[in-house]
Amino acid sequence: MKVKKYLIKTLTVIAGSIISAYGITLAIGAGFGGATLAILWQGLTNVTGMTIGTSSLVVAVAMIIFALFYDKKQINVGTILYQIIYSFFVDVFTKIQHYTDIKAVNFFIMLLGIIIFSFGTGLYSAADFGRGSSYEAVTFSLAEKNGWKIKIVRMVLDILMVVIGVLLGGKFGICTVATVLLSGPVIQATVNTVKKAKIFKTINDNI
Repeated sequence: MKVKKYLIKTLTVIAGSIISAYGITLAIGAGFGGATLAILWQGLTNVTGMTIGTSSLVVAVAMIIFALFYDKKQINVGTILYQIIYSFFVDVFTKIQHYTDIKAVNFFIMLLGIIIFSFGTGLYSAADFGRGSSYEAVTFSLAEKNGWKIKIVRMVLDILMVVIGVLLGGKFGICTVATVLLSGPVIQATVNTVKKAKIFKTINDNI
């Protein structure tokens, strides 16, 4: 049962990571601004001169350190697995995405991307194999340690990241607002639904 449990968890993390990567490339590439955390990366780059990649790494390391001290169970094999797969597929999907010249259609694509991204995030998070990203690790450590709703914690953190990022010079857009409003509820609903699935209830009952 242990082998089956870890296989299911691993496959869920992989699937969620790929889905999440596809969603975020759809949302960002549509041309309506950046997702919430990306604004913070832009702000750090603006102030320090670091590349976006370096800024994202600095933020990720800081969040992982926080999660390790606050609720270390949020960091596991799945966290490392996610980072590798997510980064790889973001590059893959970015190269193959196509958009129209019609803003209304691209706007719909952006919304669809946010929903897909949030669904993927909820999927790999429900595997309970360590949070996929450092941001999710912080979100769930705060929610579970304090008994707060995941969607509320996520929305508050998103708003905080946006405010800090904009103050540092990051770019705010419609995509940012949509991400703040949609990601939390979709992640919460996905986690709740997936954890109720028969296969997950079975492996959790046998832990």
